[in-house]
Amino acid sequence: MSGMEDHTQLILDGTKIQWHLDRIQSWERGERIAPITIDMALTRACNYACHFCYAMLQENDRQVLTRDVMFNFLEDCAEIGVKGISLVSDGESTISPVFVDTIIRGSELGMSMACGTNGLVLNRRKLELILPHMTYLRVNFSAGEPKRYAEIMGVKEEWFHKVCQNIRDMMDIKRKNNLSVTIGMQMVLMPQYADQILPLARLGKEIRPDYLVIKHCSDNEDGDLGVDYTAYRRLYDTLREAEALSDEEYLVTVKWSKIEADGKRSYQRCYGAPFMLQISGSGLVAPCGMLFNERYKKLHIGNIAEQRFKDIWASDHYWEVMNYLASPHFNAQKMCGSLCLQHKVNEFLDEHKKGRLSLVNPKGPVPQHINFV
Repeated sequence: MSGMEDHTQLILDGTKIQWHLDRIQSWERGERIAPITIDMALTRACNYACHFCYAMLQENDRQVLTRDVMFNFLEDCAEIGVKGISLVSDGESTISPVFVDTIIRGSELGMSMACGTNGLVLNRRKLELILPHMTYLRVNFSAGEPKRYAEIMGVKEEWFHKVCQNIRDMMDIKRKNNLSVTIGMQMVLMPQYADQILPLARLGKEIRPDYLVIKHCSDNEDGDLGVDYTAYRRLYDTLREAEALSDEEYLVTVKWSKIEADGKRSYQRCYGAPFMLQISGSGLVAPCGMLFNERYKKLHIGNIAEQRFKDIWASDHYWEVMNYLASPHFNAQKMCGSLCLQHKVNEFLDEHKKGRLSLVNPKGPVPQHINFV
């Protein structure tokens, strides 16, 4: 698949949980379900210093995720029924020595593999190895001009040009080998980066990934990043102008639902974590990235560097934590940061639980990246 035929089936602002009715029904019967998607990192380390980085607020004890640890983990995931693994979470997975092996092994075991990255170290040799095994590869790229890129992402200006070349190489390899992988760019938009919206949309039009997505910036429950969610409203016209630069093979899209939410949630229970689990680059298994911080230790379930994942998943503690988040004792509006990874899944399941939405098999074409809910 390349070019236009994907864009109609690309859900970048929403959830694909409704295409997994069997898993929702098992969950409603009280069965211990495997996550559909696991979002994780292979390391806590990063070679960038982005100003908007949420991960830096979530320090916890670090372990090294070796090749043996990762291969055991991937085998456990395949055995219990995990469908997709996205290497995003709280570190730059591409700088881990086990990055390439992890992508290939996960794919060989039948799981969908994906990655969010700054793209710096993904040279052509590595790309040739991993792209045939990937569902999507998304490059975080929050400015359209070298000087602003260096300021916002905390790096040298020449890295801007290097990453642009790596994205061109990704698209070249995809086309030459007729691969189905989707190549995207992502801007994490803080209101003070508004001057870079249009330059970045134009840059994308020049280097031609499949899409550019512009998303809000998540903050923690203490507001440490200082995101002014009301300030996004002033940017709507500029964002629409950026979207208008889309053409048949290049899609510019804004995550409107989260940008328009002003950082607020419509629900109090967190039902999404069992369907979409997060694991820190330290090996820590926690329901979500917002709970990686050491102060949430009572919600920490285990570490894949110390224990087999299938044993962690099957433990009573894992399910006690999941059930607590879905109980009246937990209130996501008061006890969580803003607009987390599980947000759209939570909205869907909350509406269903409140009887406003019935579970039916979705009509129309199956969207891309079905295993990343």
